[in-house]
Amino acid sequence: MASLQLLYSANPYPSFSSIHRSSSSTVSRHGSSTLSHKTQFQRARFVKTVSRIDDGRRQSEVVYDPVERIKKPGDEVDNNGSLSRLTLFSPCKVNLFLRITRKREDGYHDLASLFHVISLGDKIKFSLSHSESKDRLSANVSGIPLDGRNLIIKALNLYRKKTGSQKYLSIYLDKKVPTGAGLGGGSSNAATALWAVNQLNGGLVSEKELQEWSSEIGSDVPFFFSQGAAYCTGRGEVVKDIPPPIAFHTKMVLIKPQKECSTVEVYKRLRLDQTSKIDPLHLLKKILTVGISQDVCVNDLESPAFQVLPSLQRLKERIIAANNGQYDAVFMSGSGSTIVGIGSPKPPQFVYDEEEYRRVFLSEAAFITREANQWYVDPASSASSI
Repeated sequence: MASLQLLYSANPYPSFSSIHRSSSSTVSRHGSSTLSHKTQFQRARFVKTVSRIDDGRRQSEVVYDPVERIKKPGDEVDNNGSLSRLTLFSPCKVNLFLRITRKREDGYHDLASLFHVISLGDKIKFSLSHSESKDRLSANVSGIPLDGRNLIIKALNLYRKKTGSQKYLSIYLDKKVPTGAGLGGGSSNAATALWAVNQLNGGLVSEKELQEWSSEIGSDVPFFFSQGAAYCTGRGEVVKDIPPPIAFHTKMVLIKPQKECSTVEVYKRLRLDQTSKIDPLHLLKKILTVGISQDVCVNDLESPAFQVLPSLQRLKERIIAANNGQYDAVFMSGSGSTIVGIGSPKPPQFVYDEEEYRRVFLSEAAFITREANQWYVDPASSASSI
């Protein structure tokens, strides 16, 4: 008996504006929130065509198979036993503190920051392509570059340059992390692509080599080759793994206005004489021993980011003013423009009530890490498979 599986989706390419409420969680307009991973898109329906021979005649029937989604593996092998297709979770990060320590002679800035991976992320499908000259990237949202400007393509080009591999890929990016958010979504995509292409090439190099190469793509990329929590220095490429400093059950809410903060513009307005003078190692020690609090979540980029986007400062101040004890800390991640509230997955009520905030991106999230020699796993997918 031969079978052919077909996948139908009611809306395979939604516009970016249609996902301003993250599908990694459900957040109602009335303030309720859950980690059930309900999505606002229609659930895909699986059907398969089954062929059989009765009385010497071939007959076909199309049947609905509700179990097929569970049985269908994310990774597939070809007839030679080699991995040919891979679906991976590409999570984003938050900076629990971010100190800018000096400006370097090469024009970059040295930083000291505690990075942590969180449960909001994209999903990326990789498959070996028959093309001998280029990778092919597609996405579920508009406005994302699909050519060599995309960090996924840069990562694949870098891998071929370093290893001599001649394999090209077809990639589908299911984007959930907003751009210009200070969450490292693009950097995570690049790291995920490096890990995937190495797997599809039979593991030619070690993770350590991938991590070292990845700094050529971007300063945040090497972090994602940590176990999920790391103290990062230099431009961000010097990564030191640390034990998870915060309980995984600790929830947070992410609130990102529609307007973005240009990282270039933020750094243009940075005044080193106006940054915090607290020792970042003191901040790290306090988080590891005492936990999260408002005084340790220092971000030297907040002040220049608020100059670029004054409404972002008002948003943070209003969240703090509306805090009735549910948030242990409220801070901006990276260079913005996401404001993070640690301690509760629920945004303050004014975000729902006022027209100014009706189009903000909202998502709840939790801290996650990964197992050694494995890539990150979407917690929602893990829970749904139990």
